Amino acid sequence: MAFIVGSNCVGCKDTACVQVCPVDCFYEGPDMLYIDPEECIDCALCEPECPVEAIYADDELPPEQIPFLEINEKGAEMYRDQNITEQKEPLAHQSPYTVEEAIKVVQID
Repeated sequence: MAFIVGSNCVGCKDTACVQVCPVDCFYEGPDMLYIDPEECIDCALCEPECPVEAIYADDELPPEQIPFLEINEKGAEMYRDQNITEQKEPLAHQSPYTVEEAIKVVQID
C-alpha cells in the first residue's frame, strides 16, 4: 500500500506534506506533487499535513480519484530529478479545478 496525491493538489501544490516524509518520496511537477508508490512506506505522516486533503491511502481512494494512481506513478518517474523535501509557497490555497479538469491538466500519456 502507498499514499497518492489527488486532484485537490492540482493548481494548488501546497508542500506542507513533504517535510514530514521520512523517505523523501515526493516529486514536484509544474501543477502538482507526486508520491512515488515504490518509495512510499505507508507511514501516513503526510496525509494529515495536507491542508487541502489531497492525499489518500491507495486502498481508500474515492472512485473519482482512481486515475491519480497512474498519474502519481508516471509523474514521480517523469519528475524524478525534482525530488522535493522542503516546504515552498503554494500556487494557490485550493485547487481551481474540478476532478475531471484536474485529470486533464496533469494527464501523462
